[in-house]
Amino acid sequence: MSSLISEDDLKHEAALIWLEDRSRLDYVRQSLDRLSTRAGKPPYHRDGRMVGYATLSTDAKPSRASGTFRRRVFWLLPHDRDTEPDGLYAGSAPAEAVDPETLEPRAKGRKTERSEGGPPSSAMQELGITLPL
Repeated sequence: MSSLISEDDLKHEAALIWLEDRSRLDYVRQSLDRLSTRAGKPPYHRDGRMVGYATLSTDAKPSRASGTFRRRVFWLLPHDRDTEPDGLYAGSAPAEAVDPETLEPRAKGRKTERSEGGPPSSAMQELGITLPL
């Protein structure tokens, strides 16, 4: 889940590679996967589809125990808002979801009104308050 990813987990990220246009996605799910390489497209073993992934700098060290690297993978499930706009997440988002426009290497991203299914309440609009959450 996104809330379990710390900035320290991301300190060796070199780049984020997008397989789809992230501006067209309200949110993406993100997770830290144990992978055998620092770079390159990782294998994907979930339902749905991978929409992006992180690559690591050459100074990233593998785990002593497993020899693997922890890299972020961005993905969506078949019932997510991009394919089912009136479905389960029409007005909300999964716990591990963040707005892809807030993602950068070494930054875990955040939830926004857009990712959470917006729009802001009328009270927030009157007060001129906008989120990120």
